[in-house]
Amino acid sequence: MKVVLFCGGYGMRMRNSDNDMVPKPMQMVGPRPLIWHVMRYYAHYGHTEFILCLGYGAHHIKNFFLSYQETMSNDFVIRGGEVELLDSDIADWTITFVDTGLESAIGERLRRVRTHLDGDEMFLANYSDVLTDAPLDEVVGRFEQSGAAASMLIVPPQSSFHCVDVLPNGEVKQITPVAKLPIWENGGYFVLTQEIFDHLPAGGDLVEDACGALASQGRLFGYQHFGFWKPADTFKERAELDTGYHRGDRPWMVWERPAS
Repeated sequence: MKVVLFCGGYGMRMRNSDNDMVPKPMQMVGPRPLIWHVMRYYAHYGHTEFILCLGYGAHHIKNFFLSYQETMSNDFVIRGGEVELLDSDIADWTITFVDTGLESAIGERLRRVRTHLDGDEMFLANYSDVLTDAPLDEVVGRFEQSGAAASMLIVPPQSSFHCVDVLPNGEVKQITPVAKLPIWENGGYFVLTQEIFDHLPAGGDLVEDACGALASQGRLFGYQHFGFWKPADTFKERAELDTGYHRGDRPWMVWERPAS
């Protein structure tokens, strides 16, 4: 299946200053940017046709792939001055780069790449800045069994804050960690069908408009994932992923696991 990656937002919570022009998907985790880790995850499951919805900082993403160095994350041999790769990352990837506008909402970005999906009945989509070890084959399989028109990975709340139950007079009755509340968050990994476009108005939002409409019809499936899932929405979160990478704690890198 083709994979649509939304990588055109401003990423304001990731920026150090007004002069920091690197888009969020290009922030580094180990020797590679976030977007590479997301793409490598999909490639591990055999999905190697990517459509990048570009916007802010598009030239950073284009230049990364135009000047891609396989030797950064693969073993190699230099023989007679020639580099012989012992493995490869992206040799079998097909990547389509599409300008979807600086100000476009996620849903509008998806609308603008519809022609590149070649009418495929089913495709994958992702925000390109969140990592997981979710079993993608199972995610897709459960979705197909559900008969729904769209699916999203849903995860338990990740916040470290607490909810406070308080009376009008200010008396606090209960304090509950957000992570213990019986609610689920959108995890950003979507399996979609062409039906999603029937509910996407011009300039619309993928989740609030399209997924919301399908949910009201009982046509949206949520895959509940209790394993590893972590966004890189802020510098702190990205730094935690980077620290984990360097100490060998990389649960999202499912391609490193021994073949069963």
